[in-house]
Amino acid sequence: MSYRPQQKPEAELQFSDRELRDLAVAWLTLSVAFALMFAPVHRGRSVGVFLTMVALSLVTVGVAFLLHEIAHKMVAIEHGQLAEFRADYQMLFLAIMGALIGFLVAAPGAVYHRGQITTRENGLIALAGPVTNLALALLFLPLVILPEPLRTIGQMGIWINLFLAAFNMIPFGPLDGKSVIRWHKGVFAVVFVPSIVLAAYVVFFVGPFG
Repeated sequence: MSYRPQQKPEAELQFSDRELRDLAVAWLTLSVAFALMFAPVHRGRSVGVFLTMVALSLVTVGVAFLLHEIAHKMVAIEHGQLAEFRADYQMLFLAIMGALIGFLVAAPGAVYHRGQITTRENGLIALAGPVTNLALALLFLPLVILPEPLRTIGQMGIWINLFLAAFNMIPFGPLDGKSVIRWHKGVFAVVFVPSIVLAAYVVFFVGPFG
């Protein structure tokens, strides 16, 4: 008589109504915050330009933020966790207020997960978001050689994804970097250093619009 080990049931990516609402609120708020950061570039122009920036931010921030959080959730589920995104409404308010004075805090919430887990698995879950943003920055890169509005979308996509990757890899508080460095300092350095260098280069020498 042969014995066949029981296979682990495949994890399913599902979203509760509350989770979808929190993702939508965080997406919209972050989009407005980034648009406020970009608005000074167009100071003195019409309100229509700002609304255009909001629309472009909805696209670029939507891809960067949503895929960042979904990556956390997917890796958590793959490791047997129960995981859901929860918006932090105080931090979302701070993001808007900070953007008005030219300083953006991009901590709109987090994917909370529970279940038995190792330090390595927790590090991998944390790493998934920033690595996704770095990959997205590369995917947005070819758009910068195309006509408008794709060129601007490409430039904003690169800027936003590098910013989110670098910010979230800071090893402080609830940010992803703290869990990654606790697991493996070498992996942390390999991801954190390029993220900071590239983000700083874009911010100080290139800008979000090339």
